Amino acid sequence: MVYLFFATGTEELEALGTADIIRRAGLDLQIVSITGEHLVTGAHGIRVECDALLNDIDFFDADLLVLPGGMPGATNFADCHTLVERVRDHAYIGRPVAAICAAPLVLGRIGLLDGKRATCYPGFEDELKGATCTGALVEVDGQFITGKGPGAVFEFGYAIVEMMKDKATADALRQGMLWSEVR
Repeated sequence: MVYLFFATGTEELEALGTADIIRRAGLDLQIVSITGEHLVTGAHGIRVECDALLNDIDFFDADLLVLPGGMPGATNFADCHTLVERVRDHAYIGRPVAAICAAPLVLGRIGLLDGKRATCYPGFEDELKGATCTGALVEVDGQFITGKGPGAVFEFGYAIVEMMKDKATADALRQGMLWSEVR
């Protein structure tokens, strides 16, 4: 199971674009509200109906945790004690975590990126404590996938699919979604 989290102020494109790619790959995904409500307003006023609430999911079933960016969505994630603890526990047992845009700050603040290559939205590099910030669209270092921002959502999603399934599936999605024509 893939859990993609949504907070008030989450970047809708990063959340929904990533969710779309993951589901196209045939992976089970739930969009999880951290607000206690199923209907949550994103950074650009788009209301998203989440599949589940944070307190109702079983992190034991989680194969991957995904944190989309946006402001104040990323800081709302960082301020959610339960989510931060679960992300830390998930990473400590070696399971993958993906974060894009401003959301890698959550990983940086709890030391998960120490010694890792990572990327984030420009201006958030200081929040990625211990990381080597590359400025790349997407970075994959061990169990961590980080993305730069909204323009990286396709490559971010494909990197997730490649990690969770395989390169052939990610490449087939690139072809089927005509991404190879755009690039």
